[in-house]
Amino acid sequence: MDRVKAGLGVPDDLVSCHTALVDGYVLEGHVPAGALERLLAQRPAATGLAVPAMPIGSPGMEIPDADPDTYEVVLFGPDTRRRFARYRGHDLLDE
Repeated sequence: MDRVKAGLGVPDDLVSCHTALVDGYVLEGHVPAGALERLLAQRPAATGLAVPAMPIGSPGMEIPDADPDTYEVVLFGPDTRRRFARYRGHDLLDE
């Protein structure tokens, strides 16, 4: 999978557990649906979105009675890397 991720343009420091292709964009990790919807609506010039590691409370990483982590969704590409959104669990904090 490392070769697949590298071939899709996922930087080493953004690699996570899951990789998907959606309408020409790479999704890496536990990307919230809201971030994906915004990406597809805005269609920025980028390779995709990543949520590095596996933050507690991110989609699919919910743990009963555990406080969710605050984490960033990163927009990345050959010429761009910036915070696309910040979440705490499933809650959008800012874009």
